[in-house]
Formats: sequence, C-alpha cells, structure tokens
Amino acid sequence: MSQLIQTIKHGRIHELRLARPPVNAINPALCQALCEAMDSAIANGAEGLVLSGGPKVFSAGLDVPLLLSIQEDGQALYDAWNGFFDAARALAACPVPVAAAIAGHAPAGGCVLALCCDWRVMAEGPFGIGLNETQVGIAIPPGIMRLMQRTVGARQAEALLLAGAMVESSRALDIGLVDELAAADAVVARAADRINLLLDLPRAPMLATRKLLRADLVEAVSPASMQLEQCLESWRSADTQQALRAMVARIGKG
Repeated sequence: MSQLIQTIKHGRIHELRLARPPVNAINPALCQALCEAMDSAIANGAEGLVLSGGPKVFSAGLDVPLLLSIQEDGQALYDAWNGFFDAARALAACPVPVAAAIAGHAPAGGCVLALCCDWRVMAEGPFGIGLNETQVGIAIPPGIMRLMQRTVGARQAEALLLAGAMVESSRALDIGLVDELAAADAVVARAADRINLLLDLPRAPMLATRKLLRADLVEAVSPASMQLEQCLESWRSADTQQALRAMVARIGKG
C-alpha cells in the first residue's frame, strides 16, 4: 500500500500531507495513518505541525462510495465513521500547534479536519470550503455543528449548515472560516510561518494557554458530542440513502 501520509520536515515543524489520490477521500486507512503520523512526528521532535492536502483539492471529504458499500456491515460502518472522528479528535487534542494548509477545495470531512486545526491558510481563487452535508443528504452531528459555531459564530453557522453551503476562499476569509489567504503554492509556507510565531513565544505558557483555549474544541469532538449512534440512524434513513446514491451516480458520470 502506498504511503497515505507524507511527512516533510521544515525544521522544528513537520508537514503532514494527505496522499490518497485523486482527491484525498477519507477512509479508515487514511484516518489511522494520520493519527499515527501525528504521534510519530511529535515523538521525533516536531514542535508544530502543518496539515496539507493536494493541489486543487485539500480533501473531498469522506469516501461515500466506500461507506455505501459497507453499510450492511454495522460494525464496519461504525468503525469507519468512528475512525474519522478519531482523526478529528487527534487534531483537536494535538499537544503542539497545527495549521491547515488548504491549497484547494475542502468540503465536508475535509472542512472538519481543517476546523480542528489552530489556524487555516487557504489558497486564493475559486476554491470552496464548507460543511455541505445537508446538500448530499447527511444530517450534521452535534459536535461538528459546534466546530462551525465556535469558528464563525452561531448565526452564521446556522445559515451555512442549514443550506449545506460551500463558500469560496475570499468569503471564507470574510466570515472567519479561514484565517488567511495565500497563493496556492505558498499556503504551506504561510501556515508554517504562523506556527513559528507561536513557537517563538515562551513555550510552557503558550502551550498551557492554547490547551485552555481549545478545551471547548476537544469537548465538541468527544464521543458524547458526536453522538455516533444517532448519526448512523440518520445515515440509514431513506432520504439520506437516496441523496447519497444520487450523488455517487453524478460523480460516476463526471
């Protein structure tokens, strides 16, 4: 199996690059590889991390065709969803700062991973980011709702989540969904610059303050907040199944 996460060292910062072509669709193996790569980077002295993806597509979100193919196996479906939530939890609870370098589109699960990072740098141009779950027939888990609310505010989150809206990078910056824009080939460098600013601060106070400020994020992605059993009930509903199969059919014709 090819390496699903590429680790590139930039001094005291390690870049973890999603590497599941063509669009970094999120499956259990990718989630496990991301968790292991984070642990390995920190064990090998990384003081900060940059999470990057592909050019044009950071991550297209969860691998829906895979999820549909295994949904008759209740345990496999549970494990796949829980693996994704575990990856989100690992980012949220990461003991060192982590910035997302978003060089392209980041819908759904890709947006969730970015929301769990400390800082988000997105490529300028016609790239979209957002939680478009309602448009593809998936109800938002409560914990993911809270991720969006803490980032853009309750009222803006309500408008975005109910419509399943994707917004282009300039709009994402305006509403605080991302923190900075850069040329696509500069997003990693800008993300690393932001982490370096934090690493130049007195380390113990910075990390203690960061942990305090992110406690609500960690709680938002906890099992109690994600409510996976209710999420799976929604997944199996007739409306959701119809919408998901229609989406897969559209992708197959593309």
